[in-house]
Order: sequence, then structure tokens, then C-alpha cells
Amino acid sequence: MSEQAIAPNRNIILTGFMGTGKTSVGRLLAQQLDRHFVDMDDLLAERFGKSIPEIFSQEGEDAFRVAEARLCQDLARQSGLVVSTGGGALVNEESRMALANSGTIVCLHATEDAIVARLVAAEDRPLLQGEEEQRRLRVHLLLKQRRAAYGAIAHQIDTTDLTLEQVTARVVDAVLADQEAAGMIRIPVHSPDRDYDICLGHGLLASAGRLLVNRGLAPGRAAIVTNHMIAQHAETLADSLRLAGFEPAICTVPEGEQHKTLETVHSLYDQFLAAGLDRRSPVIALGGGVIGDMAGFAAATYLRGVAFVQIPTSLLAMVDASVGGKTGVDLPQGKNLVGAFKQPHVVIMDTALLSTLPSDEFRSGLAEVVKHGIIGAPRLFTQLEEDGPASLLQLVADAVRVKVDVVEADPFEQGVRATLNLGHTFGHAIELVSDFGMRHGEAVAVGIVAAATMSEALGHCAPELAGRITHLLDRLGLPTMVEAYSPDAIYAAMAHDKKRVGKKLRFIIPQALGHVVIIDDPGERVVKRAIRRIVL
Repeated sequence: MSEQAIAPNRNIILTGFMGTGKTSVGRLLAQQLDRHFVDMDDLLAERFGKSIPEIFSQEGEDAFRVAEARLCQDLARQSGLVVSTGGGALVNEESRMALANSGTIVCLHATEDAIVARLVAAEDRPLLQGEEEQRRLRVHLLLKQRRAAYGAIAHQIDTTDLTLEQVTARVVDAVLADQEAAGMIRIPVHSPDRDYDICLGHGLLASAGRLLVNRGLAPGRAAIVTNHMIAQHAETLADSLRLAGFEPAICTVPEGEQHKTLETVHSLYDQFLAAGLDRRSPVIALGGGVIGDMAGFAAATYLRGVAFVQIPTSLLAMVDASVGGKTGVDLPQGKNLVGAFKQPHVVIMDTALLSTLPSDEFRSGLAEVVKHGIIGAPRLFTQLEEDGPASLLQLVADAVRVKVDVVEADPFEQGVRATLNLGHTFGHAIELVSDFGMRHGEAVAVGIVAAATMSEALGHCAPELAGRITHLLDRLGLPTMVEAYSPDAIYAAMAHDKKRVGKKLRFIIPQALGHVVIIDDPGERVVKRAIRRIVL
């Protein structure tokens, strides 16, 4: 889709905190799209006949907010505008809903440091008067107050490290995605094999058929790979596919990591053949990470490869397993020892599916969210430590973007992609020793603690960081230690880890929030010491 495909009668509304670039982006976007640009603050100053600081000082903030709310209602009755709102305009829910009904709202945000730096000369900001430390504290408090209102907006763009042109392009992407499915976030992924979209939103499963057709998959026979525990979701998906002209066959596999085997994949081949799937037939994984791994491996190998679609139903699969193209099955000796890289045609993430996820499974997925926060999303990590992200959509989107950035930089795990294995060398060994009785996310949580402990012991991170990581995982209800397992058995299980480099074990350890490093062969003594710290 191109800029010309943007519906001409729909407004584009830019909101967010002061200093995030709303006016500059709005002017450029209006110029590119040949639209009328409205800066709400300028219009309010014109209506009052005085500057914004004068309105606040002479009329009071309440009078300003009343006029601002009326203006939002006026603009919502117009069409084809690019609107830049004031930072607090859409804290008012009625104003937010009115403008949302008139078009697409995009919230721009940036780090607190970036905002303070951009507002260093803040004479025209009535809410940011005083010395620098006072302004910094005021920024922090205002952002905290508005967190829920900003978080209620699906489309979020971090402008901290982007150029004006890059932000504007992302706004266009957000508008196009919103037109395709209301509230949908589109995250493009670039890979050597094929580029694809991650479509993220609430209630997207019912639109899956149309999303597939829009991305070039021809209607015809298709396989839905799932298990009996999510049968209701499979029927919703099948109905959506039929509406788009597909002929879906529901292919089932047993639930659980213990069934992620070559034998189960063989049963999928039999079901594909019985359903009459040909080389144009997509294989659609509907389930958690186990389903995605097996369905992807089957898609990579059936008829030498057919189209593959990921529709993850668990938090863990959404933020981790469904992105990046890694597929595979387990052998008795270890996890994922047989597999292939198979990039999906599209990934559809419907956060509504998480409402039916058992609480233990949701909590398990939070381990991967914390991992991504450590690797590349300090804001997300800090939010989890405090009041939590503003919305589930934001939590998933922020975590997913970390993985996308890493897999784009290293699609075949030749370098930086290994950092996504933070906590996994320990975690996979714990899973193996537990005979997969421990959930993947739970084992990874313990593994992250072990990695932080190792980092502290090697002098790579401050004790405060290791403590913060452990405290956050514990606060989220995730295990930080294991019992009844022998440290020697855990260490021995690492011999089968597929991330070994020759005979050397590879570990990812945190140095700071947003910065992890790869350590090869730290030595048996160091590894066993870290293991002993996580065994009761």
C-alpha cells in the first residue's frame, strides 16, 4: 500500500507528550499528503486572542481544558485533516473517542531524558516552569499521570532516535494498518528470505482470512495446526478463512513440549496429505510456541516447503517464538536439535486470545517480556517494576519490537541474535532435567537470574542490576530458584545445548538495562557457582 491509499476522508491525529515532535511531524505529513494541518494550540491561542501561557495565567487551566475539549469535538466533525493536539488534550476520554471515530490517532513518545533535552528552553510551556530539576520532575509526574490515557491509544511511535522523516513514514504505516483493521498495529519485518508483517491488535482472529489475502495468499485449501485445548479459536479462524475463500482443514497435535517430536510432525504430514494440501496451500499455526515450532518445521519440509502463517495464542509465543523463523522439534538429548529457518508469510497476534490463557501460562510468558526489557527495552522493564505498561497491546508491541530489531540484524543467528538466548542456556538445561515438567518461561526466569548472578560474579554488572532483575521476576510471580534438581545434573544437561561453540558453552549476560554481552566458556567453576545460586 502507498500514501495514495490513505482514505481521504479520515483524519490523522497526532498526540503525545510535549517535545515528542507532534507539530513538526504533522506539518511534514500534511505537506506530503496535501492536507490541511491544524495545530490545536495555535487555534486555541487564536480563539482566546492570547498565547497559551497567558491563557493559563489569566484564564486558568480549567478554562483552557474546556475550550480544548470543545475544539476536539469540532475537529471530529471535519474530515481530511492532519491534527496535532496539545499534550493533555486526549487525556479527556470523550475527546479521545470523538477524534478516534474521525480517523487514526497516533501517539508519539520519547524517553524522559530526550523530552527534557528538547524542552531545555521551555518559556512557552506553562506546565514546565522553573529550574531544570524542577522541569525534569514535572515531566516525570505528568508522564505518570497521563500514562493510562496515552496507553489507551493503539498506535505508539518512539521518536527518541528517529529522524523527522522516519517518524512521518511510521505514522503513514500506522494509518494504513488502521484502515486495514481498526486499531491494528503493523510491524514490518525484513529478512533475506522474505519480508513479512506482524499484525497486532485486539480481535484480529476474525479478520485473519482477509489479512492473508491482502498479503498475497491465494484462497484454496489450507491447514490449521492446533490442539484440542483451543478448539474454539480454531473454529473462529476457520470461519474467517472460509469467508475469504479458503477451504480450511483443522489438523490437531497433542498438547505439551513432550510431544514436540519427529513422530508428531510425521502425523502432520499424514493429515496434510489427507486434506489434499498442495504447494499453494498455507500451513497456519494456531497455538503456543510448541505448535508454532512443529507447524513451521512441517511447512518447511512438506512438499519441499509451503507458505507458513503464525497465529500465536500465548504471550510467550507472541513476544518470542512466533517471530524470526526458527522452527524445530526436540530429540531425547535436548531441545530443538532438529529444525529449520522458515520465515512466516505473516504473523497475526490477537491480544483478545490472551483472555482465555491460564494465569500460569500468562505469567510464564512474562519471563520473555522481562528478557526483552533487559536486552533492548529499558522503558518496558522499568514500567514492569512500577505500575506496569499502559496496556497489554503496548506490552506485546514493545517486547516484539526488541525481537524484530535483533532478528533483522542477524536472521540466521550468526552473531547478535544469540543475545535473545539470555537465560536460555541455564533454562533449557533446567527443562531437560525436569523432564519438561517445568514451563519454558519459568525455566527461563530462573536462567535469567543465573545469568545475572554470573554477570555480577564476573564483574560485568553491578549487584544492584542483578538484584533488580531477581526482584522483578519474583514480583511477577515467576520462580527465581529451583529445588530437587542436582546442580551437577543441570550442568551435565548443558552438554546438549545447541548454542555450544565447539565444546564451549555460550552464555548471554546482562551488563546494564539495554545492554547484554556474549560470554563463551566462562569456566566450569563459574558456571557451577551460578547454578548453585539458583538451587535451593
